[in-house]
Amino acid sequence: MKAVLLYAYGDASQLRYEETDMPTYGEDEVLVKVRATSINPIDYKLRSGAAKARMPLEFPAILGRDLAGEVVKAGRNVSGFPEGMRGMALTNRTYAEYTAVKADVLAPIPDGLSFEQAAALPLVTTTGSQLIERAVKAQSGQTILVTGALGNVGRSAVHVARKHGAKVLAGVRASEKDRAAELKADQVVAIDSEEEISRLHDLDAIADTVDGKTIQQLLKAIRKGGVLGSVVGKPEGADQYDIRVEALMAQPDPSRLHQLAEDAARKEFTIPIAKTMKLKDIQEAHRLAEGGGIAGKIIIIP
Repeated sequence: MKAVLLYAYGDASQLRYEETDMPTYGEDEVLVKVRATSINPIDYKLRSGAAKARMPLEFPAILGRDLAGEVVKAGRNVSGFPEGMRGMALTNRTYAEYTAVKADVLAPIPDGLSFEQAAALPLVTTTGSQLIERAVKAQSGQTILVTGALGNVGRSAVHVARKHGAKVLAGVRASEKDRAAELKADQVVAIDSEEEISRLHDLDAIADTVDGKTIQQLLKAIRKGGVLGSVVGKPEGADQYDIRVEALMAQPDPSRLHQLAEDAARKEFTIPIAKTMKLKDIQEAHRLAEGGGIAGKIIIIP
């Protein structure tokens, strides 16, 4: 099969599109023909070596976390995943024509979604929902600020927080405020404006997807005993505030992924697709994604 292999840490030129062995699958696994995957920031952080301290790679490595595809074969302990079934998952090694995935992380793709639409969802929606439900532990009536709300994880977090009955503030750049109306948040806040930040106070929680200078300026807006949930690690200086800090790394949850995919199929929220590219063009795709300025996911088709 064709796949993209990484032989060493480095820039996008280290990604090699070439022939490699078909994956083997175990008794509890499913062999899936990959119909679409997508690029996430963790992909180029792994490739460059920026994430090697917490997630070291064994070379040659196949990157990719999002899977949308068709079941080809299933291990003998697996039931409920017939040949040809459309499935999606938060998994690994998806920059390939085929991948093996544990059956307990595979979810069916709702009828209303294409493979490309499904491939945009697994990592970002799982991360956004777990940020709200496991880190923040959102409750009805709480006031929650989501930073980077127009990002893909941020969009997911806004949607999930709204579904839990929270009052949701969408934190975006001032230049993005008009576009942020599509998020249907209760309020849109320019978190690059000191004036607008100064008006924030007594927040029950912040769901942070941005980090850096932004969260440093916002910490004081969380009420005493409130929560900072973060997908970008515990920020420096957080200990000086009387708040709970919960740093999160998403874990597969196929049941919740399926629910979120159904929400997306009903157009309750959207993860926009900026561009669809071929797997053989993965170097260019990584350069585009890493360069920023892309409003949405880059989908990769084997």
